[in-house]
Amino acid sequence: MANEAPERSRFPDGFRILHGQQEYVSYKEHSSIRIWPSEVAAHYDNHVHSAIEVLAPQRGTAVYQLPDQTYHVEAGQILFLPSGCPHELTEPENIRRYLLLFEPGPLYTLQDMPQVALMTQRPIYLNEPSELREQVRGLLNQAIDCYLQKLPMWNTQCYAYLLQAYALMGREYLSTESPYLPVRHRPIDPEIMNSVMTYISEHYMDNISLEDAASFAGFSKYYFSRVFKDYAGISFSEYLLVKRLNAASNLLIRSNQPIRDVAQASGFGSVATFNRIFRDQKKCTPTQFRAIYGSVMTADINTPIFHTKDEN
Repeated sequence: MANEAPERSRFPDGFRILHGQQEYVSYKEHSSIRIWPSEVAAHYDNHVHSAIEVLAPQRGTAVYQLPDQTYHVEAGQILFLPSGCPHELTEPENIRRYLLLFEPGPLYTLQDMPQVALMTQRPIYLNEPSELREQVRGLLNQAIDCYLQKLPMWNTQCYAYLLQAYALMGREYLSTESPYLPVRHRPIDPEIMNSVMTYISEHYMDNISLEDAASFAGFSKYYFSRVFKDYAGISFSEYLLVKRLNAASNLLIRSNQPIRDVAQASGFGSVATFNRIFRDQKKCTPTQFRAIYGSVMTADINTPIFHTKDEN
């Protein structure tokens, strides 16, 4: 029910908050990445969240159940789950793993976002031994060390390691047409598309349309619509909606602006439209979203509670 209080569970450095099947990940102030170690058997029922999830087991086999796929992620393997992907997670008694959760928004600001978008919209499973898997695992380990030490600029540094991992996986995909991503044809100059992405980033808060973006690129809207989806992996309207929802979510969490001002600053034409779309996509209203995260931001989340079990 809409007024039902969300479930909250304590985890290292914060809380796991469930509102129905929607999970809201709590982050430390001025950060958007969380890393949870665990050596405890657990089962997480079907849920979704805005964060990208990365599982890197050190021991044991974790089982992910997706709507159309099951992954048995063993020690040494790595699984990247996209934002908004429904999944269950089961971890056995002998598990030892690190779970990374991070918001994809910073990745979408890159000039080569279309390639990044392809890799953040579907699972990436590095299951076979390879140089790529070892390189990506090494970068994840560096991100984990950086996170645990909490050195200055740790959030930025963690993203730097994640970006390197995506760059390596992207190069592998572009050069070998790796089977974990679909093959797409790009009949349009990447520089033009990069300029379009910049144009959208600078004008998403305005009343821009497919026609506006197509005119900026110098194409008809029908041709532009096709090549945009082929290039970015999602339609122009879907991409614009993601940009606006990310902007609105950040404003709801990081500011005290009235909902009406948040809607306007994020590019939504009216409060009613904003509320409807936000509820459809986030499974709660903007006011509930702010209340859920606001309760986390004001909570004492500075005391870690993870303790490594004795090996005896």
